[in-house]
This record gives sequence, structure tokens and C-alpha cells, in this order.
Amino acid sequence: MKRREFIRNSSLATSALLIPNFLKVFENADPSKIGHKKLVIVHLKGGNDGLNTIVPVTNDIYYRSRPKIGIKKSNTLKLNDELGFNENLKPLKELYDKGYLSIINNVGYPNPSRSHFTSSEIWQTASDHENILDTGWVGRYLDHYGKKPYNAIHVDDHLSLALRGASLNGIAVKNSRQLYMSLQESDFNEILSHYSKDHLTEHNLGYLYQTMIDAKSSAKYLYDTALRSKLSNNYPKNSILANQLKVIGQFINSRLDTSVYYASLSGFDTHSAQKSRHNKLLTDYSEALLTFVEDLKLNNTFKDTLILTFTEFGRRVKQNYSDGTDHGAANNLFIVGNNLKRAGLYNLPADLKDLDDNGDLKYEIDFREVYATIIDKWLNVDDRRILNRSFSKLNFI
Repeated sequence: MKRREFIRNSSLATSALLIPNFLKVFENADPSKIGHKKLVIVHLKGGNDGLNTIVPVTNDIYYRSRPKIGIKKSNTLKLNDELGFNENLKPLKELYDKGYLSIINNVGYPNPSRSHFTSSEIWQTASDHENILDTGWVGRYLDHYGKKPYNAIHVDDHLSLALRGASLNGIAVKNSRQLYMSLQESDFNEILSHYSKDHLTEHNLGYLYQTMIDAKSSAKYLYDTALRSKLSNNYPKNSILANQLKVIGQFINSRLDTSVYYASLSGFDTHSAQKSRHNKLLTDYSEALLTFVEDLKLNNTFKDTLILTFTEFGRRVKQNYSDGTDHGAANNLFIVGNNLKRAGLYNLPADLKDLDDNGDLKYEIDFREVYATIIDKWLNVDDRRILNRSFSKLNFI
């Protein structure tokens, strides 16, 4: 069996026998060294309601469209005369007041999908709706500029499509100790016993053995390096996102050679009884984010870290009959960082008088313009090589 066929067909390709299903080292990775800037991506899964996040407090259309779930002006934190933060975003407002937050409004893409699965795929792969790619945009970054799987890390059990490349994948791990111990307990001879002699040539044995070494080396590097950094005790308790950002903070503060981190918070598909659920999610998100930024500042790593928060789509302007909102289109997007070129409101909020045929917000900025800007101006590599075409650059960094 040829090695490429062996890799594709063997369980090692998904790491089912050796390690969790996220870690694999492929051939032909570009040896170029990844830079020292860090990008942290936070996915608000389910479609966050942007209008109840950044509230148009003087807009009659908003309040007529949402008689039960609209956020009263008195329950917001003033952003300007027309807009207010949901009061549950007080920690995010602190970042805004310090000049660490840029709010980019009306972000989306042409011919938007209102399917969670499809729209998430489009965002994760940076694809057109008509031609969805099977590699993620961070994965293609790894393909061209990566060196090791830990150059991009998803703090989870399962690797996001965004971090899957053609020749090199990122790594998914909840903490460095978990990964390290899982590999120490692996028995190489037991793994070999799962393959027949007909399938394992000397050539494939060598590849399998080298892959195992690379996997263990990656795990040991993460574990040993992370030991240099102490976890902050200030992160909110019983918060999935806070736990993820806490691990990312440990990795960043230990000066790990990783450029992209990925985290997520689920629960934003608020079709019914939205108000209380959404408020709790915004509290969870903003408290975790502020603590994370303070942790980075304390360790002098915030200046080299950029945080992108996105969601796969917004919500319908009108509330539904279940006191919730249905799937929409364009939405706001948050960039958090030190020395932003345009902190605050990057552009004007949506015009509620000018909606699309489905009653949704129209997109003004293609989300790939945000990606292109980050790839070019922050990660300092060729965005066209990763996004497969040229997109306009924005001016937030």
C-alpha cells in the first residue's frame, strides 16, 4: 500500500487509535516559521442577536418590531446618542471605553444562508455560498505558513473546520496536560497490531512511527511550555468560554509558538423566550473576555494579541410568536486589541428602513474583508494565497 493511500485509509489519519481525533501531521508542510502575533477567534454559535446586543435605543422601527423582547433604553449602557450596549455587556463596555474594541456593523456575505451548518461552513472556510471549500481559512494559513499542528489550537474536544487544512491541521485540546497524558498512555505496539502485515510496509512503518514521534513531540512541547505560565484565578466559574480562554491565556502567557487560537460559546439560537437566555449568554461572554484581556495585560501579551468575535448570522428584525427571533443575515462583529486604528464604531449601524426581501439586515462589509485585513496586517502574510482571491482591506488595525 502506498503511503498516501495508507494515510488516507488508516485510522491514524483521524488519530482514533493513537490520540484524540484532531492531531495529525501530514507531509509537505511549508517550513516557513509562523510569526509571533496571536489571533484569538471566538465563535458565538447559533446566531447572536446583534440588535439586542448593540441596541438602537432611539429607533421606533426596532421597538415596533420587538414589542416584547426589545431592550429598553434604560436597560442599556450608553454608546452614543443613538446606540447602547445591552446592560449585560458592562465588561465589554469597559473595553470599549479604554479604546480596545472596534464594532464593525453589517457584516455578512452575498446570498446569505440561514442554515446554521451551511453558514458556519461559509464563515469557517471563507467560501462563496455557491462553492463551499473543504478546507478552513486558518487551515490554509497552516498549509502555507505553518510548521507544526500546535501553530493553531482549538480549545475543545473536536477540531473546527476552520483549522483543517489540506496538508496540515491545527490541534484540538482542552488543556495541555490532557493531551500529554493521553499520549503517554498510548502503546505503539498495540497500534501496530491493528494493521495487517500486508498493509504495513517498511516505508509505512517508518511514517507511522515518525507521525507518533511528531504527535508526542507536539504534546510534550505544549505541556512543558504551558508549565511556565500560571493560570489566573480571576476567570468566572462554571463558564465554558471562560475555561477555554483561561487555557488560551496560559498558552499565550507561556509564549507558546502558536499564532491562532479558537474558542466558542453555544446557545445563541434563541427562537423562543430569548430575553433571559440571551442576557445570560452576553454576561458569560463579556465577563470571560474582560478577564482574559486583563490576564494578557498583566503578562504583557495583550499588545501582541488580537481577538475576533463572530457569529454565523444575525437574527430577524421582527420578533416571532414565541418571544424570540428567527435566523437572519448581516450582523455586528467585534475586534478587541491594543492600539486599534479605529476603536469604537467602525461604521454606521444598519438602516432598519432598508431591509432585504426576508426582512433581514443587509450586509455592507463582506466578512472576508475582515479576514483579509487580519491576515495581511496582523499575521503579515499573503491574504490572497489563503482566501484564493483579493478582498478590500479595512482600517481597524
